[in-house]
Amino acid sequence: MRHLVGIIGNNYSGSMNRKLLQYIQRRYRDRFALTLLETGTLPLFSQDAEAHPPAVVTAFRTAITAADGVIVATPEHNHSVPAVLKNALDWCSRIEHPLEDKRVMVIGASLGPMGTVRAQTHLRQILDAPGIGAQVLPGNEFLMGRAGQKFDVHGQLVDLGTAAFLDTCIANYLEFLERA
Repeated sequence: MRHLVGIIGNNYSGSMNRKLLQYIQRRYRDRFALTLLETGTLPLFSQDAEAHPPAVVTAFRTAITAADGVIVATPEHNHSVPAVLKNALDWCSRIEHPLEDKRVMVIGASLGPMGTVRAQTHLRQILDAPGIGAQVLPGNEFLMGRAGQKFDVHGQLVDLGTAAFLDTCIANYLEFLERA
């Protein structure tokens, strides 16, 4: 069974992206194991600390290195990725490069109608940067708008069309992993 990590792209306790990754963790548990990584616990990146990063940074990078693949869930803040996600990726772009050649799927959920279209575009550019060098699944953009209306109080995705689309995107990602 494959082992994946899911990077929660924000630090909000009520995050729809955490809820989405938790749903993925439950729904596909017979196809892969998914460990969730928090970005809000990482200190601000500093070149002064890059040679000897804090233990939380080392653990974050080690989890990514050990994984067969990565799913990054980003909300959209001011038409881009949240600062905590960018910070986490900065820690993964210096000295050690755990995302280099790693197969990545980008997803996102937001309360607004457009999903996370702008944030995902920026995230794909960041993941393609020379210091990161991830292999991002092309196309296959899972954008969940109005996410607050699509989950029930137990964290179950109740919008059947969205669930079916997620099934397709996950299947495409697993096929992408097989080609690695």
